[in-house]
Order: sequence, then C-alpha cells, then structure tokens
Amino acid sequence: MIQIQWLLPPQPLTSPLSHHHRTLLIPQRRRSPPHHHSSTLTTTSFPKKYFTFRPCNCTISNNVTEDSKEAVKVRAYPFHEIEHKWQKFWDQNRTFRTPDDEIDTSKPKYYVLDMFPYPSGAGLHVGHPLGYTATDILARFKRMQGFNVLHPMGWDAFGLPAEQYAIETGTHPKITTLKNIDRFRTQLKSLGFSYDWDREISTTEPDYYKWTQWIFLQLLKRGLAYQAEVPVNWCPALGTVLANEEVVDGVSERGGHPVIRKPMKQWMLKITAYADRLLEDLEDLDWPESIKEMQRNWIGKSQGAEVDFRVLSSDNQETDAKITVYTTRPDTIFGATYLVLAPEHPLLASVVSEAQQNIVEEYKEVASRKSDLERTELQKEKSGVFSGCYARNPVNGEAIPIWVADYVLGSYGTGAIMAVPAHDSRDHEFAKKYYIPIHWVVTSDECCDDFEKPFSGEGDIINSSSSKTGLDINGLRSKEAAKEVIDWVEKTGNGNRKVNYKLRDWLFARQRYWGEPIPVVFLDESGETIPIPETELPLTLPELDDFTPTGTGDPPLSKAVSWVKTVESSSGKPAKRETNTMPQWAGSCWYYLRFMDPKNSTQLVDKKKEMYWGPVDVYVGGAEHAVLHLLYSRFWHKVLYDIGVVSTKEPFKCVINQGIILGEVQYMACKDQDGNFVSAEFLDALGEHKQERIPDENVTKSGNSFVLKDDPSIRLIARAHKMSKSRGNVVNPDDVVEEYGADSLRLYEMFMGPLRDSKTWNTSGIEGVHRFLGRSWRLIVGSPLSNGTYENQTVTVDENPSLEQLKALHRCIDKVTDEIEATRFNTGISAMMEFINSAYKWDKLPKSIIEPFVLLLSPYAPHMAEELWFRLGHTTSLAYEPFPKANPAYLQDTTITLPVQINGKTRGTVQVEVSCTEDDAFKLASLDQKLSKYLDGKAVKKRVYVPGKILNVILERENTKVGSR
Repeated sequence: MIQIQWLLPPQPLTSPLSHHHRTLLIPQRRRSPPHHHSSTLTTTSFPKKYFTFRPCNCTISNNVTEDSKEAVKVRAYPFHEIEHKWQKFWDQNRTFRTPDDEIDTSKPKYYVLDMFPYPSGAGLHVGHPLGYTATDILARFKRMQGFNVLHPMGWDAFGLPAEQYAIETGTHPKITTLKNIDRFRTQLKSLGFSYDWDREISTTEPDYYKWTQWIFLQLLKRGLAYQAEVPVNWCPALGTVLANEEVVDGVSERGGHPVIRKPMKQWMLKITAYADRLLEDLEDLDWPESIKEMQRNWIGKSQGAEVDFRVLSSDNQETDAKITVYTTRPDTIFGATYLVLAPEHPLLASVVSEAQQNIVEEYKEVASRKSDLERTELQKEKSGVFSGCYARNPVNGEAIPIWVADYVLGSYGTGAIMAVPAHDSRDHEFAKKYYIPIHWVVTSDECCDDFEKPFSGEGDIINSSSSKTGLDINGLRSKEAAKEVIDWVEKTGNGNRKVNYKLRDWLFARQRYWGEPIPVVFLDESGETIPIPETELPLTLPELDDFTPTGTGDPPLSKAVSWVKTVESSSGKPAKRETNTMPQWAGSCWYYLRFMDPKNSTQLVDKKKEMYWGPVDVYVGGAEHAVLHLLYSRFWHKVLYDIGVVSTKEPFKCVINQGIILGEVQYMACKDQDGNFVSAEFLDALGEHKQERIPDENVTKSGNSFVLKDDPSIRLIARAHKMSKSRGNVVNPDDVVEEYGADSLRLYEMFMGPLRDSKTWNTSGIEGVHRFLGRSWRLIVGSPLSNGTYENQTVTVDENPSLEQLKALHRCIDKVTDEIEATRFNTGISAMMEFINSAYKWDKLPKSIIEPFVLLLSPYAPHMAEELWFRLGHTTSLAYEPFPKANPAYLQDTTITLPVQINGKTRGTVQVEVSCTEDDAFKLASLDQKLSKYLDGKAVKKRVYVPGKILNVILERENTKVGSR
C-alpha cells in the first residue's frame, strides 16, 4: 500500500515531463475517486483516470523498499524486463529467420535492406537507428501481410580506419574489426530489429571476398579491368596514394601532410563503357529525383564537337602540332579569344616558349598539390599563366594565346578548352583578371543585352562570319548555328562530332593492407599479367605485423615476401603477386546479392533464389552515398546481368534517403575582443569576435529568439550541428535505451518528423512517446501492484464492442496502414495516440478491440506489443499474425453537424444521423441548450429542412399594439 499526501492539484496528463525531474504517475481505477486531500490508496480503489504528482509533494510509507520506490518513480512501464525477455526469445527461436531452400515461392516477396554499415570503434549514435527503424517497421509490417521478407544485416569492414588504427596501436585490423562488429551487433539487437542474423556477412571474411575476387576476374576477362598510368594523390610523408576524399586543401586529411599529383600505374575499371546504360536506366527507378539528377550530372553526358586549333610558330606560321578541344557550344566558336591547357596536358611541354618555361613549371608544381574538386570549385578565384605561344582559330584565322590554368582538368574531354569569355562565367572571370579580349557572339532574347556580364544561354548569333574561311552563321539561332559549325569542321578536316562524358574510369587500386587482394600474378621474366584460376579463390591476405606504409610507393603487402613470391599455376613459372588491394567500395558493390544466398560455396548466388528475391524492393541509407556507392553497384550489377548471373537490369527498385539527426541545439554567445558579450544581431558589424558556448540552464526564450537568462539584451546563436565527437554532441543510444527503453527510442525517432527530413535531437522530447507507451501499457494491463509490478494478464473483457469502439479501431487501422505504406511513420504514431486517448474514455475494453491495436503497435514498439500479446492469452509470437484490415463500413461517418438557423440567422449546430428526419432534427435543436432559448415558448410559422445541409426555423412575429410602450 502506498500513502500519498496531495499538496498541489493533480497535473494533467498532457503536461510535459521535465528531463531533470521525474513525475510519479499514479494509476487509479474507474470508481470511487478520493474525496479528501489526504488518502490511502490501494490498487483496488483507483478511479479510471490518472493523476500525476511530483515526488517532492508526496510521502511514501516505509513499507516500500528503496528499489521499489525508484522503480515506481522512474519506470512508466517495465520495459527493462520486457525488452530483454523478448530479445532473448527472438534470438533463441530464430523468429525472423527467412527460410532458404524450403521457402514458399508462391507467396509474394519483400526485400528490404539497409545500406551496409561500417563498424567503427565509436559504435552507434542515435542518428544510425533512424533508417534501421524505418526498414524494420516495413519488414515487420510486410511479414504480417503474408509476404516472405528478406531483412538481413552485415558489415562493410575493410578500409582505411581499421588500418590506421592498427598502425597507431599495433593491433591487427582483424582483431579491431571483429571487436567493432560485436559491439554493433549487440547494439542493433538491443533495439529489437528483426534481422535474419543467420544471413549475417562481412566483407572481410574469405568466404565472402572469394566472390568479390571472382567478379574482378570476370571484369578482367571482358576488358573492363585494366592497368594504366594515371595521375593520383601521392602523399610522400605517408608513403601512400590517397583517394580524393582523403585530401583536403592539398594536404592529407589524416596528419595534414602535403599531397601531390603524380602518375602511377594503377588498376582501373571501365565504368565508362556502361555510361549510356547507367544514364538511360535511371528513368524507370523509384528513386529521389535529386539522387537521379546527381548521377546524371556525375555521368555528365554532353553532345558537341572536337575542334583542332593549329599551334603557331614564333613567326606566326602553322606547325604540325594541333590542340584538340571539346566544346558543347560550337555556335560560340567565333567568340573564342584564348585556349586553356590543363597543367598535366601531354602537349604542354612542346608549346611553352623558352621565356615562360620556369613560370609554367612552377605553376604545374602548385597545381599538382590540389585535388580535382579544389581546382574546379566555381567560387575559387581562377589562376593561370601564359604559355608564350599562340594557336589559330580555324573558323576566322585569328591567332589566340594559349594559357595554362588549373580550372581545366586533364581527365575531362581532351584536357584543353577554347575559352569564350563573353559566354562562360569561368572564362569571363579569367579574361577580366588577365586582360584578355572578350567578344560577344550571342545575343539574348531579352530587350537589352548587358555586355558587362557573360551570357551563357542560347539566342541569335552575331559577329560570326569570315570571308577568309567562308563560314557565316550570323542571324542563326544557337542550335542551328552549332550544327552548321560541326558540318563545316568535319567538311574541312578541322574536327568532328563528339559525345562526351564527365564520368571517368574507376581507380580500383589502393596501396593498403586491409583490403581484398587482387587475384593476379605478374610473370618475372615478362611482366605479363596472369589471373589466378577461379579454383584457387579465395586468395587470402597474409598475416602481417607491420602495416606501415613503405615510403617507396610499394604497398604494405610487398613486405610479405614469401606471399608475394609465387609461381604461375599453369606454367610453373616464377611470378609475383599483385600487392595493391581493392578499395573499400569493392565489397559493398554486390553484398545485396550475397544476402539472397549467403552460404553458397559454388556460386555467387543461386539463379532461382536471385530470380525470386531480386531486385531489392526498398533500399534505405544516407544521401552521401548518392553517387559513388550507388553508381558502382549499378555498374557491377549490369556486368553481372550481361554474363547471366542476375536477371534484372537494376539492383535497387526503390531508394529512400533518410534525413540526418542533428545534435541537440547548442547556444553560442558572441564576445568582442575585450571579452564583453555582444548581441547576435550586431554580428555583421562586430568583425573579429569569439564565441562561447552557453549552458542550457543559462538560456531563456524571448519571442522567437534565445537570450541570456541573466541579461535578456544579449541574443544568442542557436544552432544544431551534425553529431560528432569533436562537437561533443553525440548521443549514445545505449544511454537512451537504459533510461527509456528501445521501444521509446524507436518510436521517438519515427515521431520526430518525416523520414526523409533532417531533424534535431531533443532528449526531453523522447519523454512524450515514452509517456504514450506507458499509458498504453496501463490501459491494457491495469494498475501496478503495491510493489510496482503488474499482473500477468490484462483488464480486457470478452464482450462485444460498441459502434463507437469499432469506429475508433478501424479508423486507426486505416490510418496506420496507409502511413506505413507511404513511410509517413510519424503520422501513423499520431493515429495510435488518438486511439489511446479515445480508449481512456471507455468504461470497458473489449478484447476484440485491443488485440488489433496491439498488432498495429507491434512494428513500431515490438517488445511491448509481444508482451501485451502474451498477456492477452497467446502462446506464440505475433510476428506472423495477420496485420489488421480496416472495414470500410466503420470508416463512414453516420452523423453530421447540421447548422440550425432561426429566422434565417445561424444560431448553432446539432449532431444528427445522416438519415435524420425533419422532426428529429427539430427535436434535437429544441433540446440543445444554446438553441432552446430562441425556441422556448415561441410559435413556429414553418420549418425549412434540407437533409444533411441545414434546418431553418421561421418563428411567428409577436403582435404589438399600436402606441403601446
């Protein structure tokens, strides 16, 4: 028995709970509310509604232990027992195992997949479960709808982070990786995700990367894998090649060491051979349009012309050397006033004058330290140097200067451009900076042309004719003029039509240890490349104690001398193994296929299984993988389609990018150089300043702004940032699960807002959904016993439901079903909250109403739902129970709001049945408290009734004697 002393009025259920101050919820039964401000309550005398009391305003009798006091004070329901119990049950019973050979393929399939996580030592933060929870809701929902569901999980575990950690600590990357995987797996299981753990895979396991190597050999057979000398990011200090994403502002991201561009022999994959198919097949995919557009831009297909510009000698005569440029705007060729060569252009050395030699070499050195991204940034100030030489524009015979500039890349087009500063913003900026002539050759369709700014659109051609060459395109529209120019250059031998792509072949080699070995050898006597036989796969990594870069450009694997030295199996000739490894992208390109058939030792995937499960129905992950991972996966899939391994042209039918969960809002105050606080609205005028983080307890809200509590004149900067250790805003899901339970975390992440939107984490916000779960639990299970525990049953009754209860249930079913299908999970939760609010007004809870509600709740809060299902009398998991279906008969409104007019003026409304007669409508109006005062004692002249629309009551006018007062 718990004795409560009321000192304040009960707090309403809808009031928010403080994150720092727990509220004690005391459930009471439906009868005999207490009549005094001090009362002794037992679990058999609670009225229906709940009262809320602050712990500081109540006393608890001494017969309650400290542990039970804490349990009553903190736990809205016993999630700490429920969740462990059901996670253990699912694990032991392999509840979510998808049958393999014995699967019933006559049933529809649903393959829902999360993007492969990289298991880092930091573990999960609360941003990770956002997408995982969404896919889990879909997987659970589809199982209950009778689908065979494939919902697997695995690990993209090769890569640089584990190798760098190994270098720093001396720990083998395999040890670190396995430890990280164990932690990730434990965290994911603690959140109740319904993965089929029997299908778990890791890219680092030889049984898996055997097939990654097999795919590489198929690419090699078809000429899609080759070696070439290409410019790479070389870091002398680290002694390794770095990927573009590992280079920031010309230095290595790790260590800040200078990085240069230098040519090295590397493995390449010919993704460009599939450029058109990668572009065309995007159209039929159910992907975000922004993602498809990013891939289109990355592939960058354009149609134009290659035009030859002859290099001139010092006496202005044409030489045999020619510079070929690619242009998508041949209509502007008369406006070309200079050429630009990339610093790495192969002809550069032959066209630089002696006087400019040293200047050009210095410029090339500086440019070699920049990444392609840095060089092509639009906002970057353009730089370049004059080569000292000229070339002839073929359409008008003019000599134009040849410049060297790093905003042109050697890897795109021909590595050279004709610069038309009047009609290209980059060329215009460059020409203005270096005083190069600007000639306008296209006029816009606007009434006035601004010849101070470049015009990049299409229009009418001007200043574009030459009597010397016979080409005249004046007066033509841009498209027609372009065609004329292309015809002319082809006819005169000065060029040809050309389709070009921005897409480059995929650099596929890394000078690292922790990656898939490339399955080829090189004969000692000839250097010939020989693939190892498929029967010898997998080629496994040798054990190494020293993973540090060699400093010579040779990969760390070159230190495994006994592994490197081998013999070619068919000839017995001495050979050396390839010591480069595959990039991290390799294993993640095809893992979705291995999940279909993870134990197959003779095939990458069984054809029948692939034909049943493919393609992936829903693929959820971050937008940061929009281009590289998705594009590489599509490329490999198309190759596998061509060789008959897969039956579909595309791997992923639908892609969903979940939004980012930002850290909690942080408040920053600005300080001037003297250390005085300055309000944020004066930030622009402040110039140099410092910012200081202000603790939440020192902040208050004023209007739409946040200010210092002690000085409201100081407005603060309130901003949420992406979670990162450096900002100290990472929220560990383990902590949230410990305090609120996994179901609350799942529910909160779905309730924060639309799945695809970015959202700001607010720990106090989770208490709202936690409170909803607690209310749902107590509604169905009943009040806690005096020791804080609950009966192993429910308060439901085996009675027929009322029409009101059926309507509430089926409206909830209809809404939740629609919202799951449309991945609008937040509004589905709102519908369940509305149902619970309605249910608290009922005197009885029919079991036939509560059981379907529990099934609706189960995809979102599976632990609580399983426990409620068990307490409702069921002995098996609800995971495969049929998902409730809404009955349309209960979705129709049988009552309407009928406006009532008195003498033509609306005075109120009444609720009537749709089939209500005029007499019944008038009777209801007469009984309505608001309307009766207009009708009582009055004579009715007539009634005008339009069923379902309006009731107008016309009253007799009162007789008034003339002259009376």
